[in-house]
Amino acid sequence: MTGNIRLLSDTLARAKSEDRAALVAYLPAGFPTVDGGIEAIKAVFDGGADVVEVGLPHSDPVLDGPVIQTADDIALRGGVRIADVMRTVHEAHTATGKPVLVMTYWNPVDRYGVERFTAELAEAGGAGCILPDLPVQESAVWREHAEKHGLATVFVVAPSSRDERLAEITAAGSGFVYAASLMGVTGTRESVGAQAEDLVGRTRATTAMPVCVGLGVSDAEQAAEVAGFADGVIVGSAFVKRLLDAEDRAAGLAAVRALAAELAEGVRKR
Repeated sequence: MTGNIRLLSDTLARAKSEDRAALVAYLPAGFPTVDGGIEAIKAVFDGGADVVEVGLPHSDPVLDGPVIQTADDIALRGGVRIADVMRTVHEAHTATGKPVLVMTYWNPVDRYGVERFTAELAEAGGAGCILPDLPVQESAVWREHAEKHGLATVFVVAPSSRDERLAEITAAGSGFVYAASLMGVTGTRESVGAQAEDLVGRTRATTAMPVCVGLGVSDAEQAAEVAGFADGVIVGSAFVKRLLDAEDRAAGLAAVRALAAELAEGVRKR
């Protein structure tokens, strides 16, 4: 079975045809529980997200700030496994028909087995994988299996990336490019910053792929700002925080659905 890279590409292209940026949401699998995480993703899609990234919880999430670290810890203490991540992708995609990716650090994939991981992700209906700590020069085996199974390989670029490095990264990637808006870890911020717009411009000079910006966006105003220069707006910590702060499961689902609706409106005000 092949994965859904085409669905991902078509979804991003449709947003562009509507003269708006795509809304890409992030939520970790297994948080607050496996079933609760699946319901949260469905709620985010229902609120207006175009794409969802499912985080594979990791004990040493070097790119993630305290909010996502807390959620990952809850998921890991709850016993989440890669099989649960695949189930989350499958049920979220099957229920909505929308593109679902996995965001993971490399070590769990390497230990699980690249062929096994890519085959199972494709079977689950996944659209691809975001691999923030996999160096491009060490990614040939992953890319070979991802391409065979119809999965996107999304790499992360940062403001510190030189132009020649950007060209190397974008030449190897597929689906879209994840542009980190600033140097640092995930989390909500007062301002996304001018670095992001410069990075998007430099990245676009190297590729025709969509460039989506993440790290720091938490409200409709910031989403609209980023949507003015990026093809997609990625929001993670703000969704996770809504779930962490909720009094109960129903309140959490209502909160993330409402935030998705606010952000979906924001990306349409580019």
